Amino acid sequence: MKPELTLQLMDTHAGGDVSRIVTGGVDPLPGATVRAQMEYLRDNADGLRQLLLEEPYGVPEMSVDLLVSAKDPRAAAGYIIMEVMGYPIYSGSNTICTATAVLESGIVPKQEGRQHFLLESPAGLVNIEATVRDGVVDAITCEGLPSYIHTHNASIEVPGIGQVAYSVAYSGGFYALVDASSLGLNLNLPEERDLARTAHAIVEAIQAERGFSHYTLGDVGPLPFLHFMGPEVKVAEGHYRSRSATYVHPGVICRSTTGTGTSARLALMHYEGRIQPGDKLETVSLRDTGFIGEFTSVETEGEYQVIKNSITGKAYVIARSDIVVNCDDPMVECDGLHHILSGRHRRNSAPS
Repeated sequence: MKPELTLQLMDTHAGGDVSRIVTGGVDPLPGATVRAQMEYLRDNADGLRQLLLEEPYGVPEMSVDLLVSAKDPRAAAGYIIMEVMGYPIYSGSNTICTATAVLESGIVPKQEGRQHFLLESPAGLVNIEATVRDGVVDAITCEGLPSYIHTHNASIEVPGIGQVAYSVAYSGGFYALVDASSLGLNLNLPEERDLARTAHAIVEAIQAERGFSHYTLGDVGPLPFLHFMGPEVKVAEGHYRSRSATYVHPGVICRSTTGTGTSARLALMHYEGRIQPGDKLETVSLRDTGFIGEFTSVETEGEYQVIKNSITGKAYVIARSDIVVNCDDPMVECDGLHHILSGRHRRNSAPS
């Protein structure tokens, strides 16, 4: 008999963005850090990402987070983020979902009230603060990556649209930041397809005109993301709210506002002198879900003012399941997968 290849999953969502957490069924990956494990998976077993984000098992709008062994002994677990565009080193929504899964699966025992632990992402250690009420994970606050404005108030001619003003932030990836109202957009749900088309045209124009380099990471590839910004409303002292929409891939507007998109907004608000440490921005999506970003401090790195920040949100567990990988299914491509899948039905909710 052929061995049955199975994966154990916990599906979650934060702000509407589904993160599929792989809790078992994948063999240990080589690498001295989670970043090295990610690079091995990317270069030698990308079929796992494709398997779980394409038919018949998934859709491109989802994300996948693979729990792996943390290499830093201070971390409770490691995780590798997989999305349709590749392997981001960090993601706020995926971190919120992964931290929730780590608690709900018992890898980190839940404690009523607030508790703290560390996860190891490809970007490094991430501080997690979890709030548990009546045994349920009610909120996760995680660090955003250090974020800064690379380009402020530039302009570009976009075919079919005209002149578009934009700024560029780095917050885990490079983001074009665009005022939605300048394009006649209101950031409501009926505009979703128009937002995706408009963002794609702007991103393509920027990619064709110029590239961007991180002050320590160097060339991290062409600018991939765009964040549409709505008007900022002051709802309390030091607390602002803004409708937002984040484009991540042709045809895909995230259902949430994204953690990295929120961090990028904080960087812009600081650059323009409109927030102080301790101030918060609540970004609200097309589906009226949101994250709260807090600007915590700022440091000077060369010519850039780099802000530290945190992102707070709530994830919901929506399914626990085993999936069977049918390699004889003509819709399933198993090449490059056999060496990382266990080849036996294994139920374990702890990272390998």
